[in-house]
Amino acid sequence: MSEPKIKVIPIEIPKGSNVIIGHAHFIKTVEDLYEALANSSPHIKFGIAFNEASGPRLVRRDGNDPELIEAAVKAALSIGAGHVFTIFIRDAYPINVLNAIKTVPEVCRIFCATANPLQVIVAETDQGRGVIGVVDGYTVVGVEDKEKEEERKSFLRKIGYKR
Repeated sequence: MSEPKIKVIPIEIPKGSNVIIGHAHFIKTVEDLYEALANSSPHIKFGIAFNEASGPRLVRRDGNDPELIEAAVKAALSIGAGHVFTIFIRDAYPINVLNAIKTVPEVCRIFCATANPLQVIVAETDQGRGVIGVVDGYTVVGVEDKEKEEERKSFLRKIGYKR
């Protein structure tokens, strides 16, 4: 067995969308994720891709927006790890769908849900690839002061998540 290689996979996020990346375990994952997303909002646009880890080892895909389906497939292929799924959403936020995704029986883990610049850290062995983790956004540069705290609170109220 050779030494594992660590790869950094940048994920391209289409303008105005968010990405959710996770790990699941069964071929019906893509259909169940579709139902979870479609039932979350009548307005949500999404694309899903799921990497099979055995059998034909295909990228299974679904969704209701061709651009987001294409982006999900591209990200899934780039990551290349078995049983990883990628979801791109538009006209909704991850907070609107994460609980529904987490209740899908095949879902084992969510690695991230973000609109930030994203890199997926992958280990590659003789057997295949696995996701180690993600780099979501940038390194912190300090601690919020009173002014930044007020901006945060005001923003959450402005977009309707707090009263």
